[in-house]
Amino acid sequence: MLKLAVCVSGGGSNLQAIIDAIDSKAITNAEISVVISNNANAYALERAKKHEIESVCISPKSYDSREEFNRVFIDKIDSYDVDLVVLAGFLVVVPEEMIKKYTNRIINIHPSLIPSFCGKGYYGLKVHEGVLSRGVKITGATVHFVDEGTDTGPIILQKAVEVLEDDTPEVLQRRVMEQAEWKIMPQAINLIANNKVSVIDKKVYIK
Repeated sequence: MLKLAVCVSGGGSNLQAIIDAIDSKAITNAEISVVISNNANAYALERAKKHEIESVCISPKSYDSREEFNRVFIDKIDSYDVDLVVLAGFLVVVPEEMIKKYTNRIINIHPSLIPSFCGKGYYGLKVHEGVLSRGVKITGATVHFVDEGTDTGPIILQKAVEVLEDDTPEVLQRRVMEQAEWKIMPQAINLIANNKVSVIDKKVYIK
């Protein structure tokens, strides 16, 4: 059984998609051990409570230094003995020490087709604003392993979404979530939970 820690900062719609997929058996051989948020007011924590999943808030603002926060964050993840860390809209930079410790065991969802509209400064609505200002016709979402770079880790799954002429950033964000993010994040977890994913020379191979 693959044990998951899901890290979230906001509403937790991707967390909900994972919970629903586990309930419906679209994800097999996996369970959520803990939900961790850096934001005490994140609705994601309510979602966890409703499903009787343990939840914890660890905020960098509560610590005197980033090093102290990093240590507490890593210790907390380690304490649950998880197999996979899922960043589902987590707006905190993951400590490099943790990336090394959990090589190819941290996955992230990004709301564009990497390598487009990714990297420093591209998060949340800023991604969709970038897509619309550039006049792109197709966008989408990407699930990838996390490495030391920003959105540079091995790509697991991608799904394309059409951009419509009257889209606003908010409307496009919602469509990318519904048509891509909420589908490929559970799919990626299911593939990993069933030993169908391997990484060779920074490329992902799916059985």
